[in-house]
Amino acid sequence: MLEHLIEYDKNLFLYLNNLGSETWDGLWLVITNKLSSIPLYAALLFIIYKKFGWKALLLMVFVIAGMIAFTDQMTNLFKDTFQRPRPCRAEGIREIARYVAPRCGKYGFFSGHASNSMSTAIFAGLLLRPYFKNLIYVLIIWSLIVAYSRIYIGVHYPLDIICGLTFGAIAGFGFYKLNRYLIKRFISK
Repeated sequence: MLEHLIEYDKNLFLYLNNLGSETWDGLWLVITNKLSSIPLYAALLFIIYKKFGWKALLLMVFVIAGMIAFTDQMTNLFKDTFQRPRPCRAEGIREIARYVAPRCGKYGFFSGHASNSMSTAIFAGLLLRPYFKNLIYVLIIWSLIVAYSRIYIGVHYPLDIICGLTFGAIAGFGFYKLNRYLIKRFISK
């Protein structure tokens, strides 16, 4: 069963990865670059400040930093535990895949880009939902695009992405709940 799932994952990766073309490579490299999301993060922090004030923003910065550190460290733990080579390092895959990334890490299960972007999308989307009802959907679409970029550039399988997105959604929800508790406990008095 597991062998069939991994084989399907490899085939789906090759299909999706080979849909790319040199024309679009530059765009997907920008999308996958962590620095390209800084304007979005800055805008979200500004909105949070406008809606909740300085004290709440300061508390949330610590919560968000904890969330990102948590998802990063759990991603590293999973990568070191499962040691699944990235497609750009896997025999029989790297020879036929489109490798566009500037570098290739050692292990890929699961995607840190996917988990971090989805945790941010869920956290910010739920936090700002009373003010911007549809923002969560926009943020989830952004997260899915960032996650797909990892397949496009050749560094993650679809299963790495799906598991990263799932873990990120759970982490984002958990840290949103933690944030609500902390805001009620320390800010809303």
